[in-house]
Amino acid sequence: MAILLAPACILILGLLVGPLCLMFRISLNELGPTQLMVEALSADNYVRAATDPYYQQIVLTTLGVALLCTAITLVIAFPAAYWLGRVENRWKSVVLIATLFPLLVGNVVRSAGWMALLDRDGLINWGLARLGLIAHPLQLMYTPKAVVFGIIAVVMPYMIITVSSVIESIPLQLEEAAANLGASPIVVFRRVVLPLALPGVAAGCTLVFVLCMNTYATAVLLGGPRFKMMAPAVYDQFIRSNNWPMGAALAFILLLFTMAFTVLGSLGFARRYGKVSRGPSERLAPA
Repeated sequence: MAILLAPACILILGLLVGPLCLMFRISLNELGPTQLMVEALSADNYVRAATDPYYQQIVLTTLGVALLCTAITLVIAFPAAYWLGRVENRWKSVVLIATLFPLLVGNVVRSAGWMALLDRDGLINWGLARLGLIAHPLQLMYTPKAVVFGIIAVVMPYMIITVSSVIESIPLQLEEAAANLGASPIVVFRRVVLPLALPGVAAGCTLVFVLCMNTYATAVLLGGPRFKMMAPAVYDQFIRSNNWPMGAALAFILLLFTMAFTVLGSLGFARRYGKVSRGPSERLAPA
């Protein structure tokens, strides 16, 4: 059995672990006055990233945007995921295709579409002006709100598909039994649907949070040069500043924060799921 895992393990080690080790080694180097890198074993880049207010603000902005987008995406996507997981008619395949269709378009193209909508001469300002609701164009582009809206539009299909696949596996008889016992729709959702859907919620939130933490094109195109997140900051260090050690250090900090919040969130969901997963079945079981 172990030999069957060997090709995949070798591929992962070669294409993922190897480059990560090389990048970590680069992050310990120093930027020389006349050279791209000076060989060293120094943690100065990590210390600078942890103590410099500029990088601290970038980290906080990235975490705040990722958490906000994940929460909003879950609230918006859950009703659609529930409907998609419960509907049994010809429209289900149409809605499923429509949900997956944005994934066929790159983030740059989708961000360009948002730019056409949010620009000072874009469709939204044009429509509001034609209706007489505004006298001057609104500043919608190059704002944190534009970045949040753009990221949510990108990650929404992932949340819907992930949650709906779990809801589809929940027996509808459980909801019907709870309703027959006098539970209101809100109680049915809170005591039956949500606890059993927590694995999908955890998986969807984890996937969406990782995507939000590592967003690049949406942050650059909709946020502008003044709005800084971790992925654009890493690009700036590598390409614009030619500071490869600092860029590698920022990339590892981004990786560590993403992994830490993902693990902590997964453990929290798992602990909560372990406490409530047996609740509906136990309450509905005959005496």
